[in-house]
Amino acid sequence: MHIFRHSKAAYGLFISLCLMAFNTAPASADDPDFLAISAGVHDFHDNRTAVEGRLEYRSDIELYVFRPFTGFMMTNDSAMYGYGGVFMDLFFGRRLVLQPSFAVGAYSKGSGKDLGHWIEFRSQLELAWRFDDRSRLGLSVNHISNASISDNNPGTESVVLTYALPFDKITKGNLWE
Repeated sequence: MHIFRHSKAAYGLFISLCLMAFNTAPASADDPDFLAISAGVHDFHDNRTAVEGRLEYRSDIELYVFRPFTGFMMTNDSAMYGYGGVFMDLFFGRRLVLQPSFAVGAYSKGSGKDLGHWIEFRSQLELAWRFDDRSRLGLSVNHISNASISDNNPGTESVVLTYALPFDKITKGNLWE
């Protein structure tokens, strides 16, 4: 994969995650779908830093070890990104959940950073704490780029805090239970 030729650390992280997948428990069949709300910092290490907000639907449908999700991101400088992809949950005990994900979507820069193309790909790692009601509070880091389908491919990274609420708590009206 071309993204790893530039970074031995990224390659090491990829290998470590693959090995960890064999030492963790996958999501159980009764895991719910989630509505995830996120806020954080977009392009945090470059010159176009902005506030980022996200809303995602994370499905409970199982596709082998993956589950589909879709979402929408917007920054305070009007950059927008609508996307869809797959994720998997890796459990470390009952409480700690590592969630790698990959998505593709459509990006509009607004007055924010030009990522070089309207088609952009997102890879993300989220580490979350799972509560008794199955809601989760997590911190994630992601990278968005166009995978060099354009000559201009600066990419961007975000760090966000996410609260994922089981969807049935919303539909059944028991948010505070």
